[in-house]
This record gives sequence, structure tokens and C-alpha cells, in this order.
Amino acid sequence: MDKDFKYKYDDLFNPTLSALKKLGGSGSVSEIEEQVIDILKLTEDAINEIHRESTTKLTYRLAWARNYLKRYELIENSSRGVWALTENGQKTDKVDQEKVKKAVVKKDKEQRINEAKPQKGEPNLEDKTEEVEEFGWQDKLIETMKKIEPDQFERLCQRLLRELGFVNVEVTGRTNDGGIDGKGIIKLGGVLSYHVVFQAKRYQGSVSSSTIRDFRGAMSGRADKGLVLTTGSFTREAKKEATRDGATPIDLIDGNEFAERLKELNLGVSVEMVEEVKIKTDWFKSI
Repeated sequence: MDKDFKYKYDDLFNPTLSALKKLGGSGSVSEIEEQVIDILKLTEDAINEIHRESTTKLTYRLAWARNYLKRYELIENSSRGVWALTENGQKTDKVDQEKVKKAVVKKDKEQRINEAKPQKGEPNLEDKTEEVEEFGWQDKLIETMKKIEPDQFERLCQRLLRELGFVNVEVTGRTNDGGIDGKGIIKLGGVLSYHVVFQAKRYQGSVSSSTIRDFRGAMSGRADKGLVLTTGSFTREAKKEATRDGATPIDLIDGNEFAERLKELNLGVSVEMVEEVKIKTDWFKSI
């Protein structure tokens, strides 16, 4: 197979359905992605190819595939991010890609309110699922984080960890401490304490498995757990290395999750509800 990720979003309709069937009818985004990787026998290079900022082409196009399949009423998702086959989806083994696209685009035209133009190469849909819409604001937030000074980014990570419940959070990055940029303590239930060291990597692209191995070596004997935060993404091999059996566990926060956490905590992000005023013309006629 070619090095590049060559599948378009509609090429992923049937692999997504197959993935959910293999998972027993429901699954998280990461579980679905792993199944699709296996079904299509994707190479590591194809899996890790970046679409934009911290999002891979595989992740981005799978989001669009789920968007179409949801509007075609074959799958649905819960507020907890779990996707599941609908009753129709359970009865459907395979779909005609063109038929799905035409049906969803027709539905979109009927529901369209405004005439916003899609980006080049992006499916022409106004009614996107929440996860597809999120890529836009997340990219802007990640780009903003990449423009601040290195010490500001370290302080941002420090603030984030404090807001997440860490105590005694210190930034040690300036001492070039073997790849460790900071440390803190997290208490579970106010009883169990875990010493955590973290590394903050601010760049575009993917963090490799070798970076995770080096970080684990630096933290050996100094902490119970490790945490790596990045504005980029993690390769599939890096994710496997982070959870390797018998090794000190390392948690990973990529750019999209970093942005999501900042949004949840209202750190540098404000969510505004737009007021929409609708004129009831019939009311005026009947006054």
C-alpha cells in the first residue's frame, strides 16, 4: 500500500459499519479507529499522516464518515462519545457510497439555512456533527498556543494541571531535567496520592514512540506516573508505548484534547450562545 493515506471520507462508510459490527454494535471513536486500521491494513505512515494541526487524515475523514452515516440514520452517538448502530444500521452490511452521499446532500439542501461555503476538498454539508465542527475552533486554539513563548506554554500546562486537581505543581523545564518539564501530585478521593512528572511538547506533527521511551527513562524511580502534553498528535506506536505492559504508565494529551480541556475549564476560551431572533409574520397578520 502507498505510504500516504489515500482513502476519502466516503471510502470509510463501509469500514466504519464493519468496525461497529465487530465491536458488538457500539464503540468509542478510538475503538472504531483501531478496527478500521485493522480492516484496511493501514501502514503506520498512513495512520500517522497529518491532515491539519494535531488531527490525522484518518481521524478527520472518519469523523466525516460518521457524520454522513449518522444523517443517513445508520449510526447514532451519545453525549459520552459512544457511537452505535441504529436498528437500520444493524440490518445493513454494506452501503452504496454514492447513494449515501446523494441522500445526505439532498437532506442538507432541504435543511440549509445559510450559504456558508465549505473549505476546498471538504464535503459540502452545513449540518455537521459536533465533532466535525470542533476541529475548526480547536485548530485556532492550537495555533494560538503555538505562538506564545516557551515559558508561557509551560505556565499554561501548570495552570491546566492545577485546574484539573493537581497540587504542588512545579515547572522544572528550564533546568533541562532529562526531558521532564514539571511535576505535581494528584490525589484520588482525597486519600491516594500519585507523584506525576510531565513533559510539554509544543510543535506541529506527531510525538514518536522514541520520545515516550526517553521520557520514561528520565522519570524512572522519580514518579508513579507520567504525562505528556502536546499541541500536536501522537503516533500509534507512541500510544502503544505509553501503555506497554510492565512499564510505568504514561498518559497522553494531544492538541485536540488539550484544547477541549481548556474549553471545559474556560481557560483562554469563552463559549457564547448566539441569540437568534425569528420574526413571526403570521402573528402580525392576525393582530
